Amino acid sequence: MAQALDITSALQNAQNPDPTVRNQAEEQLSSFRSRDLASYLLSLASELANNQKPAESRQIAGLLLKNSLDAPSEANKAELNRQWQALDQALKQHIKQLLLSALTAEEQVARHTSALAIAKVAAIELPVKQWQELIPKLLESMQTPTGCTGLKQATLETFGYVCEEMGRFDEVILDQEQVNNVLTAVVQGTAQQEDKNVRLAAITALFNALEFAHTNFENDGERDYLMQVICQCTTDAMVQIKERSFECLVRIAALHYDKLRPYMQEIFNLVQRAVKDQEEDVAKQGIEFWCTVCEEEIDVQEQDEGDSTVINHHLVKQALQPLVEMLLQQLTKQEEEQDKEEGIWNLSMAAGTCLGLVANTVSNDVIPLVLPFVTENIGKTQSTEDWRHREAATFAFGSIMEGLSAEEAAKLVGMGMGFLCNALRDPNTQVRHTTAWTIGRIFEKLQSSGAEAQLLNTDTLPKIIQVLLESIHDEPHIAEKVCYAICQLAAGLREAGAAELLSQFFKEIVQALLEAGQRACEPQAQARLQLQAFEAINEVVRGASDATQPLVGQLVPLMISKLQQTFQAAPPGAPADVRARQQELQGLLCGVLQVIVQKLSDGDAAKSMILLYVDTIMEVLLTVFQAQGQQGVHEEAMLAVGALTYASGKGFLKYMPGFFPFLKLGLANHQEWQVCQVSVGVLGDVCRALDDQMMPFCGELLPILLQNLQSNDVHRNVKPGILSCFGDLVLAVGDKFEEAGMLPTVLSMLQSAQQLSVMQQQSSDEESLEYNTSLRISIFEAYSGIFNGLSAPKISQYLKAPAESIVQFTEYVYNDRENADDGVRQAAVSLFGDIAAQLPGSGPLFQSRQYIQELVRDCRSSDDQKLVSSAQWAQEAIQKAVMAR
Repeated sequence: MAQALDITSALQNAQNPDPTVRNQAEEQLSSFRSRDLASYLLSLASELANNQKPAESRQIAGLLLKNSLDAPSEANKAELNRQWQALDQALKQHIKQLLLSALTAEEQVARHTSALAIAKVAAIELPVKQWQELIPKLLESMQTPTGCTGLKQATLETFGYVCEEMGRFDEVILDQEQVNNVLTAVVQGTAQQEDKNVRLAAITALFNALEFAHTNFENDGERDYLMQVICQCTTDAMVQIKERSFECLVRIAALHYDKLRPYMQEIFNLVQRAVKDQEEDVAKQGIEFWCTVCEEEIDVQEQDEGDSTVINHHLVKQALQPLVEMLLQQLTKQEEEQDKEEGIWNLSMAAGTCLGLVANTVSNDVIPLVLPFVTENIGKTQSTEDWRHREAATFAFGSIMEGLSAEEAAKLVGMGMGFLCNALRDPNTQVRHTTAWTIGRIFEKLQSSGAEAQLLNTDTLPKIIQVLLESIHDEPHIAEKVCYAICQLAAGLREAGAAELLSQFFKEIVQALLEAGQRACEPQAQARLQLQAFEAINEVVRGASDATQPLVGQLVPLMISKLQQTFQAAPPGAPADVRARQQELQGLLCGVLQVIVQKLSDGDAAKSMILLYVDTIMEVLLTVFQAQGQQGVHEEAMLAVGALTYASGKGFLKYMPGFFPFLKLGLANHQEWQVCQVSVGVLGDVCRALDDQMMPFCGELLPILLQNLQSNDVHRNVKPGILSCFGDLVLAVGDKFEEAGMLPTVLSMLQSAQQLSVMQQQSSDEESLEYNTSLRISIFEAYSGIFNGLSAPKISQYLKAPAESIVQFTEYVYNDRENADDGVRQAAVSLFGDIAAQLPGSGPLFQSRQYIQELVRDCRSSDDQKLVSSAQWAQEAIQKAVMAR
């Protein structure tokens, strides 16, 4: 029986270092929960609230209680929510009383854990207007005498956690009176007469409460008071309070940018003071404030003129000179060997990041403030510490690059590239590391602005290539940045139509990158270097000119050989980390193979180089799949197979017996939705390659695809691709698809997808809008495949009735001008052409619908030639259909 379990002992044993004791206790607790949830939760709450119990058992009890109310996944969270709501009302009330009483515990850890648990209960009950007495109860606790610091601290922590939970909801949960009461309580908690831990809890709670203070910030008096309290706290004696106070200012900048202007001078002074006091965590938050202001002003600038509801107050521009000077001063506060630590975040890194955002905000206005610093410091060699100035100058140069206009960036690069190339030979590793990063940033900027070909020519490029290939042999973390620079260089030249400039260096560059990707070094550094080296190889191959295609072809057997070698690197029974590194390397090599196959499949002459090795490529890719065992399907190997279908055409049929089981495994692997999504895409590639030879495989594929569409466990991003895939299947097998008996089901699915798209339009979040765009394209593509795949009699039988709803749906999409997308428009006009050309008697569908003419006309006036071509074809087909009426 549940009562027989000694809950205290079980909780203590659950943390025992002896795995036997620990596992037995965990099993007891799990069994107790499964057998009697109500008693389990009550026992945990009683343990937490009992001052006579050990501190460690009380803490674990609170954590287990919290975990019984919340979960990472939305589905599990909903189930825990349902379980709590199903409990007896009196029992729930008793548990909540115990949790509130635990806020008075002597041990801080018990109070803290109780605050967490209370917030999780609040997240379930407050949204449905339950536990309305919670806020008043917490307010009562704040009225205790000044000496009751433990209870006040715990109460303020609870306020903070409750506000954090309420902030996760889209709808408003706390009414304005509750918000006012919470703000009053937490502001009172910041008073100087309170204990420092109480003040810290108060300012932390205020950070979470700011999410709900919109009405308060509209009131001048209330806003002034809140800002005064927060600004005063930035000068507190306790470092953590100062840090949290600046975090509040960062949150205010994000939530209430339009209200900042009256306070900017004081805030600027506070940030300067924080920087001068050399309390790094505080200073970093001060700089983060300016980063957030920059981001807000960039967002306003990027919105269409007159579209924004927020006025750009140009706060950055008004403070530009002293702000940039302050940031430049921080660049020399590097940590020794910070270049060797991935993800390090110190004052120098924060200042450089902020400087980049400032440049993105004010563009060329930053140049006269930064260039003198760069000029003065980039050549300093008087003392051993002058490396700091050289590194800071290079960091500043690279940081501002993205924000400059193409013309000004090109001027600066023209002036500084020679100096930077020399700096790759600097005696200090941090200078070399930052220089390699800066050169990569320069190539990335020139690439995006189209100015690369102007600066990189037959005179300048050989010198740059020479120094990059020298530096690729530098320390691994520097070589990684050199690979990044080569990657950006190759991508820029390709986009500028000047890829032939790299032709004479192709073999040398690829050889150097391959050697870099094979260097033995510390595992994490090796993984980063490999990734960047192979990405650079991919970019160099993509931009390979016709003259270098034979060299690209020579890479095929080399990549096959390297893939085969990986199977010896991690034999069966190898440690998990060794197998993980093997799979990572296999993924990179498969990625290179995919790019090579795609590159050589563009022309018949080059394609012959692939066909020489296609059997061997498929053999090694199937071995990669087999090496995964029960873990699923290797995503990069699947993509490489997809690329191979284009080169193989109908000849791919010979590989289907070996590949088909892995294709089905990938399609069914919805736990790894990216793998599932890639597998759906490859299925489309296979359909286009095999045409009617695809039919024998449809019987097993269609149930998997339909199940994925109907399952709530499958990530929604997979589903649009499945709809497109139905079109590919029908286009491949024609009327035989109808013989499989699935056509009515597929058409029903498409109708449901249209309805979902209409409902999705009500959502305002960016992710849902992007998904809806993908969904619309897939609906149109699926119908196009079906109209083009079926015979005229079958089209008349199955698609005459749905055609009207398709046209109505397209009108709805067309009228959604706010979310217009060229991909959607192209798919829509192409479908109109297909309907007009394939559906007998379709002329009346297109008459008296003015929007169709407008859509076609809009597409024909586009700068996108592909869209123009689709619109011209659709217009001709529609005119023929109308005339044939």
